[in-house]
Amino acid sequence: MLIEKRLHAGIRDGSITVMFRRWRRRQVTAGNVYRTPAGRIVVESANEVSPTRIRHVDALAAGYRTVAEAVADLRGDETDPVYLLRLRYVDEPDPRDVLANDTHLSTSDIEEITRRLTRLDRAAAHGPWTEETLDIIRRRPAVRAGDLATELGRETLPFKVDVRKLKNLGLTLSLERGYRLSPRGEAYLRLR
Repeated sequence: MLIEKRLHAGIRDGSITVMFRRWRRRQVTAGNVYRTPAGRIVVESANEVSPTRIRHVDALAAGYRTVAEAVADLRGDETDPVYLLRLRYVDEPDPRDVLANDTHLSTSDIEEITRRLTRLDRAAAHGPWTEETLDIIRRRPAVRAGDLATELGRETLPFKVDVRKLKNLGLTLSLERGYRLSPRGEAYLRLR
């Protein structure tokens, strides 16, 4: 979910607890945690609201001085519904980060990671990819995704999606440019 930079600090300190979005269809689910540039947030509710029914208290909670200011800032097609999102900052470590830093791998952990990588390889229309992707990230940390993809004869966007799957397993970390193996990824390659 995209969140304007001006709202990041307020979301983190709890002064911003509402957001308004104009979407053709709802883009979030109440109760889910989302990773955003502001950090991890939980959307506690997501309800359609008429712009004429936005309350002043909600406009203030969204960081606006007035309802008119909140309505004027809505983007998108005016015929699309407006959603009022109630949210809160999740002030605890991202489970992916905790997993990525866990280097104490048991035999069953290694077997489970191997099983999941095998399943990813089998499901891929372009054939097995996990081993060569982990290897190129190990050999070439902090190299642009497009360069890595080209070296592997792959398109950049599908390559990035695949690397995200490895990140979800705690095996890679995203850098400002490129990737590197996580401590867990390094341990897995060393112990398998």
